[in-house]
Amino acid sequence: MKWIETRVIFEASDISLATDLISDLFYDLGLQGVVVESREEDLTEDWAQEVQKGADHDAVIGYIADTGAETGADTGDVKARLNRIQEGLSRLEKSLNIRTRIVSKELDDGDWAHAWKQYFWPRKISERVVIKPTWREYTPGEGELLIHLDPGMAFGTGTHPTTMLCIRMIEKYVKSGDHLLDVGTGSGILMIAGALLGAETVHGVDSDPVAVQVAGENLARNKIPPERFTLKAGHLIDKVEGRFDIVAANILSDVIISLLSDLGRVCAEGGIFIGSGIIEANADPVAKEMAEQGIEVLEIVREAEWVAVVGRMNSGT
Repeated sequence: MKWIETRVIFEASDISLATDLISDLFYDLGLQGVVVESREEDLTEDWAQEVQKGADHDAVIGYIADTGAETGADTGDVKARLNRIQEGLSRLEKSLNIRTRIVSKELDDGDWAHAWKQYFWPRKISERVVIKPTWREYTPGEGELLIHLDPGMAFGTGTHPTTMLCIRMIEKYVKSGDHLLDVGTGSGILMIAGALLGAETVHGVDSDPVAVQVAGENLARNKIPPERFTLKAGHLIDKVEGRFDIVAANILSDVIISLLSDLGRVCAEGGIFIGSGIIEANADPVAKEMAEQGIEVLEIVREAEWVAVVGRMNSGT
């Protein structure tokens, strides 16, 4: 398979904000791998080891799979993704004066793997959870739990602020014996975290069948027994049966809002809902809709420009 390395070189007054916003353009497309180059030695710790510091420019790099390159098939999907990135960058320049240029080049599988691996190191993302690439050595400290990931997966490193917020809230609220549902599971990382932190069973649903397959592989890689998890392909919770002690959804704000009216069908009375993937400007609308649906808002937590809203399902909801 061929890959298109897409390097967005930028200039901005707020480097950390620009890094987050440009990275989000890649994440919104589901691109495989997002890494950062920075001239600054102390870029916000949100990026930790995924940053190559001391570069001669600031840049965010994503990798687009060109699945038709070997067969000569139409590469329209690659062009469409590049166009969407360019459109997003144009909006950032108009609204925030973030000046950018794109440099792209083609890589084969071996080159892509090498480019990715040099950025990916173990990262502690909560009080107990550490994300560790499969080829790195890491000796866990007392009480630390390791999630083993490979950047060959289609869903990045698991260290995006929205994912970290979810895992921190799962760590805070999960109890031994709980049953957890992850809506829009992607790589399955929230399911893995829930299982390692004490949930008796973890369940995931995603609209993308490839995500369901990848999540299953990740769960196996982390030695989560098959009897402790289920995975389904489907739209949000349409095909989900049963009720769960914790429901997590690391998805977009408008999707979370659309989910809330049906949440009582799958979230047990007194159960916890964790909604992430929310930009700060949308935190209040999400919290308001939760309250209108009878979900008690327990806390709103922030990381960089992102927010997670945690609520409790009240009786009669």
